[in-house]
Amino acid sequence: MDKIYHIGTVGQPWGDAEKAQWLSEQTIKRSFFDDVLPAIAALKNDFDVEQYGELDYQQVCGKTYPLYAVKSRNWQSDNPTVLVTGGVHGYETSGVHGAMRFLQTKALAYSEKVNILVLPCISPWGYETINRWNPQAIDPNRSFGESGKASEAQQVRQYLASLDTQFSLHIDLHETTDSDNSEFRPAKAAQDGTVNKNWNIPDGYYTVDDAEHPCPALQKAIIDSVAKVTHIAEPDDEGKLIGEPMQQPGVINYAKAKLGLCGSVTDAPLVSTTEVYPDSPSATPEQCIQAQVAAVTGALEYLLQQG
Repeated sequence: MDKIYHIGTVGQPWGDAEKAQWLSEQTIKRSFFDDVLPAIAALKNDFDVEQYGELDYQQVCGKTYPLYAVKSRNWQSDNPTVLVTGGVHGYETSGVHGAMRFLQTKALAYSEKVNILVLPCISPWGYETINRWNPQAIDPNRSFGESGKASEAQQVRQYLASLDTQFSLHIDLHETTDSDNSEFRPAKAAQDGTVNKNWNIPDGYYTVDDAEHPCPALQKAIIDSVAKVTHIAEPDDEGKLIGEPMQQPGVINYAKAKLGLCGSVTDAPLVSTTEVYPDSPSATPEQCIQAQVAAVTGALEYLLQQG
């Protein structure tokens, strides 16, 4: 179904006026400072917490957002290093809270065998406004390449480069929501001067492998782990999930580096992007958080089994 967005003129990409109108319509709906920062601070007893950057959005909303990384304390140079990212799209709630729940409940058990680095909320303004974009109407998850325009993504790139660490595994926690069809994809099409054609939102969990460097065995390990917590998405009538051919049950592929996705931000040989469906009548918000934790632990178990 075609959906015409209320900002802009069909066939014409947005200019500054349209972006300004879009920004003027965004409002704060929840608090990064109340929901996320206290939970990060509480982790300082067991982990090293580092501020790797900040987002100065004083002119946008009167706030400056600190950006934090949480690291396992007993960092060992001969252990494999694992990166978990959440909140690249701030509106994807279980990505943020799943990353923190993993730290709160599971990370210590693995920290003797792997170095763990978690960036729980990469896009805090997006978290507060329940938004996919940043205030400049830029998608951070298309900005992790060298020419990316979103500060949210570029500060992550700079921080990871400063660590001079080879990553073995990267899990990027996301959601696919009904608002992808009702708001975010139509807005993207309008910004590009096109008209959105909706895809079917998959009911259930799935993962996105890297088409350029696929690791299907990792994806299967994640799917098997998550299936103990919530249901796995079934393909549509064309055998696809969000318009992409399903490679194996619950798995599609994207060319992550070509698209500038967060999953391409390291050279890790093992990479997966998780996708939870929080609007499913068959899943609760708590199940979605637990599914994200199960994805991370399933990936960690796979990594450790590989030696």
